[in-house]
Amino acid sequence: MDCSLLRTLVSRYCAGEENWVDSRTIYVGHHEPPPGTEAYIPQRYPDNRIVSSKYTFWNFIPKNLFEQFRRIANFYFLIIFLVQLIIDTPTSPVTSGLPLLFVITVTAIKQGYEDWLRHKADNAMNQCPVHFIQHGKLVRKQSRKLRVGDIVMVKEDETFPCDLILLSSSRGDGTCFVTTASLDGESSHKTYYAVQDTKAFHNEREIDALHATIECEQPQPDLYKFVGRINVYHDRNEPTARPLGSENLLLRGATLKNTEKIFGVAIYTGMETKMALNYQAKSQKRSAVEKSMNVFLIVYLCILISKALINTVLKYVWQSEPFRDEPWYNQKTESERKRNLFLRAFTDFLAFMVLFNYIIPVSMYVTVEMQKFLGSYFLTWDEEMFDEDTGEGPLVNTSDLNEELGQVEYVFTDKTGTLTENNMEFIECCIEGHVYVPHVICNGQILHDCTGIDMIDSSPGGSGKEREELFFRALCLCHTVQVKDDDNVDGLKKNQLSRKPCVYISSSPDEVALVEGIQRLGYTYLRLKDNFMEILNRENDIERFELLEVLSFDSVRRRMSVIVKSSTGDIFLFCKGADSSIFPRVKEGKIDQIRSRVERNAVEGLRTLCVAYKKLTEKEYYSAHKLLQNAKLALQDREKKLAEAYEKIERDFILLGATAVEDRLQEKAADTIEALQKAGINVWVLTGDKMETAAATCYACKLFRRNTQILELTTKKIEEQSLHDVLFDLSKTVLRHNGSLTRDSFSGLSTDMQDYGLIIDGAALSLIMKPRQDGSSGNYRELFLEICRNCSAVLCCRMAPLQKAQIVKLIKLSKEHPITLAIGDGANDVSMILEAHVGIGIIGKEGRQAARNSDYAIAKFKHLKKMLLVHGHFYYVRISELVQYFFYKNVCFIFPQFLYQFFCGFSQQPLYDTAYLTLYNISFTSLPILLYSLMEQHVSADTLKREPSLYRDVAKNALLRWRAFIYWTFLGVFDAVVFFFGAYFLFENTIVTSNGQLMTTNTHMMFGNWTFGTLVFTVLVFTVTLKLALDTQYWTWINHFMIWGSLLFYIIFSLLWGGIIWPFLNYQRMYYVFMQMLSSGPAWLGIILLITVSLLPDVLKKVLCRQLWPTATERIQVKIIFVLQSL
Repeated sequence: MDCSLLRTLVSRYCAGEENWVDSRTIYVGHHEPPPGTEAYIPQRYPDNRIVSSKYTFWNFIPKNLFEQFRRIANFYFLIIFLVQLIIDTPTSPVTSGLPLLFVITVTAIKQGYEDWLRHKADNAMNQCPVHFIQHGKLVRKQSRKLRVGDIVMVKEDETFPCDLILLSSSRGDGTCFVTTASLDGESSHKTYYAVQDTKAFHNEREIDALHATIECEQPQPDLYKFVGRINVYHDRNEPTARPLGSENLLLRGATLKNTEKIFGVAIYTGMETKMALNYQAKSQKRSAVEKSMNVFLIVYLCILISKALINTVLKYVWQSEPFRDEPWYNQKTESERKRNLFLRAFTDFLAFMVLFNYIIPVSMYVTVEMQKFLGSYFLTWDEEMFDEDTGEGPLVNTSDLNEELGQVEYVFTDKTGTLTENNMEFIECCIEGHVYVPHVICNGQILHDCTGIDMIDSSPGGSGKEREELFFRALCLCHTVQVKDDDNVDGLKKNQLSRKPCVYISSSPDEVALVEGIQRLGYTYLRLKDNFMEILNRENDIERFELLEVLSFDSVRRRMSVIVKSSTGDIFLFCKGADSSIFPRVKEGKIDQIRSRVERNAVEGLRTLCVAYKKLTEKEYYSAHKLLQNAKLALQDREKKLAEAYEKIERDFILLGATAVEDRLQEKAADTIEALQKAGINVWVLTGDKMETAAATCYACKLFRRNTQILELTTKKIEEQSLHDVLFDLSKTVLRHNGSLTRDSFSGLSTDMQDYGLIIDGAALSLIMKPRQDGSSGNYRELFLEICRNCSAVLCCRMAPLQKAQIVKLIKLSKEHPITLAIGDGANDVSMILEAHVGIGIIGKEGRQAARNSDYAIAKFKHLKKMLLVHGHFYYVRISELVQYFFYKNVCFIFPQFLYQFFCGFSQQPLYDTAYLTLYNISFTSLPILLYSLMEQHVSADTLKREPSLYRDVAKNALLRWRAFIYWTFLGVFDAVVFFFGAYFLFENTIVTSNGQLMTTNTHMMFGNWTFGTLVFTVLVFTVTLKLALDTQYWTWINHFMIWGSLLFYIIFSLLWGGIIWPFLNYQRMYYVFMQMLSSGPAWLGIILLITVSLLPDVLKKVLCRQLWPTATERIQVKIIFVLQSL
C-alpha cells in the first residue's frame, strides 16, 4: 500500500502548511468548499499579535546577560572577576566586579527601557478594535484575536489590521484608495482592485455567503510582490479561478482613503504580515574606528600578558634565594612547600593578570556607546539641515557609524531625485518628425489661456493627422495615473467640463507630467470608471475606451503597455518606454527622424520616452489574453512567465513619436559636488538613464567640466573593438598623462594634470565582471579600477539596481579598502545603500524605501555637504581623541603598578587603594572625556564648510594610525615613569620619629606604601585631566564645570574616604592618609612639579609640530587667530 498520501496529510496537519510547501490555501470566512472538492484540512497559522519586543518579564535577565557577555571585553572582565573570587589575588573582587556591574547595569537599563517602550507599542496595536463578519453579522473584537480566513470590514481612515485580499468596496467599480505612508513613505493615493467575481458583495450577509478559497505564496517581506489566485465556487459548478497580485493585497499598516468601507479576507496575520517581516534588522556595519579600537585592545591584551609573564618569571628568579623565598617573619607551611611548582606559577600568573587588568578599559565601551548615541542628536537638531519645503529634517537610523561620515573616500550617488528634483516638466513631443512645444507650465500650475500648440516644424499632412491623434490618445491611455476626486456633475467633474486642469496623482512623476502636458495639447484624461477610460478630445467630445489589459512597467523591460478597445470596436496596443526598449521592437515609422530628436534631447539633459502602437485583431487579442491569463494564474515563476508573455505580445510596433520631460537639478547640487571633490572625495554617479541624459546632468552639476576629457567604456565602443583593447587603450591614455600616481594623490580640480571623466554602461560592466574568455582565473577588474583611480569623476549609466551594488562592492573590496558612501532616493537604490559602508537615503518623491533601509536620511542632496564636512569631521576627531585618551590614561594608571612590583619583591602588592582602583575609570576621569567627545570643535563649523580641504586632514583614519597610537602609548609610559620615580625620589630618605614612625626627610610626610600610592594617584588624576584640558580648543561653561568639577570631586572624595571611620569596612588603610599628605608643603610642590614635567613633552611636541610641520587645520587656526587679533 502506498502510504505517501497519508504521510503527506499527516505532515501537513501536524507541521503546518508553511513547513512543507511554497504556498498556502485559505478558506474565506472559514467556509468549507462544496462537497466533491479537495478535502478540508484545517491549517494552523499564527494569531494577529505583533511582537516587536525582544524580551519578556521572565527571560530579560538571562537573555540580556547572555547577549552582553558575548562581547569580548565584558567576557574578559567576567573571567578576571571569577579569578579574583577563586584564587587569592592582590586586589579585591570589588575592583573588577563593580565597574563590570556598572557597565552591565547601565546597558541593561537602557535596553530594558527601549524594550518596555516596544511592549507598550505592541499592546496598543494588538488591543485596537477590529470589525469582522461572523454568521452574517458584524462583530467587534481585538486585533490580536484575528485569524487567517476571517472576513474583515475596514472603514475610511482606518488602518488595515493585517494583510487582506480585497473582496469588495463601497465604490461601484470595486476599487479603493490607500496610502502606504507608514510602510514606504509614499503619501499619494494608490488604487487597489477587488476581484471581478466578489466586488458585487456590498453587505455582511452577501459577503458571508461567499464560498471561495485562496491559494497564495507563503509570507515573504517584499512589499511590492504577491502571487496568488482565488477560486470562487458557484453552487456545484466548477470554481472560477482569478489571478491575485499586489494590486489586490492591502498591507497591514496602510490606511484606507476616499472609500467609505471595504471587505477583505485575512491571509497573513501577526508576525507573518509583510510589515512584520520587514522588522528584521539590517546586517550590522562596523566603522573603521571600531575596527582600530579592537586591534588596539588586542595589542594591550598582549602587553598585559607580557607584563604578567615578566613579573611571574622575575618573582621566581628573585625568590630563588631561600632567605627571600622564606623570610623569618613569613615561614611557609608544609602543604605550601609541597605544592606543585607549575600550579603555583600559574596561580601567580593569574594574580598578576588581575593586578594589571585595568590596562584594558572596560568603561571605554560604555563611553563610546553613549558618545555615539548622544552625539547623533547634534545631527537631528541641526536647523540648517531642516528642509522647509518637505518639512523633513535629518534622521539617524543607526548611530554606530557617526565617525564613518568623516572618513568617506567615495560617494556613489543616484541621479534622478538625488541630483535632480524628480519634479518633471513636459517640454515637447515629436510625432512623425514634427515637434510640438506646449506653452510654459509654472510650478505645476498651467498659465491661463495657454491651450494652443506651438509648431516648430510644418504641420503634418492628412495621413500624419491620424498618427498625431493616435499619439495623443496613447499618452492619455497608457499610464496608471489617478484623477483626484472633486465635486461631480452628472458623473463628470466640473473642472473637466470647463477644461480646467485636473489634479492627477501617480507614483511616477513622469506619468503626471506627460498627462498634464498632453492636456495642454488638447487631449484631457478624465477618469477610469467601470473599466472604461474616458478622454476629452480637441472637439470637446468624450471618447471611451474599454481597458482590456495592462502590461505593467518594470525596470527590466523599461516599458509599459495597455490593450484598449475603442467605441468602434478597434483593439489597440499602446506602448511607451525607453528608446533602447522600443526601437528594437518597431517595424515601421519615421525611426531615423525620431531617433535623431531623442538623441538631441538626451544631450540637453531631458528624459525621453518613445511611444508606439499596433492594431490587434480579435484573434490576436484572444491569443494575447489567454497567454497573459495563464501567466497571471501561475503560482510558481509567475514573474518569469509574465515576462515571456510580454516579450511575445510587445513586438512589431509602429513608431508614433517621442516625448521629452525635464528634471531640474536640485538646489546647490553643483556646489555640493564641488565641495566634496575639494575634500578629496571621489564622486561617482550611478543611474539607469541613457548616457547622453546622464552626461548632460553631470556637466550641469560640475561633475564633468568643460576641460574634462571624456573616456567611454560602452557597448558601442566594445562592438567596434574588443573589451581587452578598449581597456588597455584607456589605461595607456590616463597613465601616459598622470604617470604612476593615482588620482587619490591629487585634488579632483588639479590644473597640473589632465582631467579625465569615465562613462561606462551596464552592459560593459557585465563584461568586465565576467572571467576572461581565455578561461584564466583573472579578469579585467583591476585594470578597470586602475583607470577609475586616475579619473576625476565616473558616470555609470544604464545600471540595473544590482549592478549599482556590484560597483560599490567592487570599490569597497579593492586593495585600498576605501570607505564608501551610497546615496539615493528610490527603491532601486536600496541595494547599493545596503552594500556601502554608509548608506544615506533621501526622503524624496519616490517614497521612503531608501530612507527606511539607510543608516541616515536627509531631505536634499545639498545637506550631504554639511553632514560629511562638518558633522562627519567633528564625529571622527572627537571619537579618535576619546579612544586614544582612554588607552593613554589607562597606561598612566597601570604602568606605575608594574614598576612598583620591582620594589615590593614581586609580591603582587597593589599600589593604589581599592576605592581608587574601582572609581578611576567610573568617576574620576570619565565625564570630562565624554563631554569633550560631544562638544569639542577644533575649528568652527563655518570654517569646515568654507575650507573643504580640511576634511583631508582626518581622511584614511589619520588620527588612529599606528604612529598616533604608539605616540599616545609612549606618552602614557613616560608620564607613568615620571609619576612613579618622581614620588619615589620624594620618599627616598626616611628617618624614624620618636613614636617609632617613618618620616621622609624631603617632604616631612609619614612614609608608607598607601601614602606613596596616594601621591602617585593624585599626580595621575591631575595630569590626565589637565592633559585633556590642554587638548580642548572649544571651551564652554560645561567643559569648565566637568574638568574642574572632576578634580574637586576627587579631592572631596579622598578627604571623606580617609577622614571618616566607615563602619562597613573591616579595616581602613586609607584613614588620614590623604589629609596627612596634603599637610606637607613640599608634597604640594612635588605634585605641581611632577604634573608640569609630565605635561611638558606633549606641550613641546605640539609647539614644534605647529611651527615646523603644521597641518592644514593648524594653519587655518593660526589664520583665524590673526584675523581676530587684527579686528
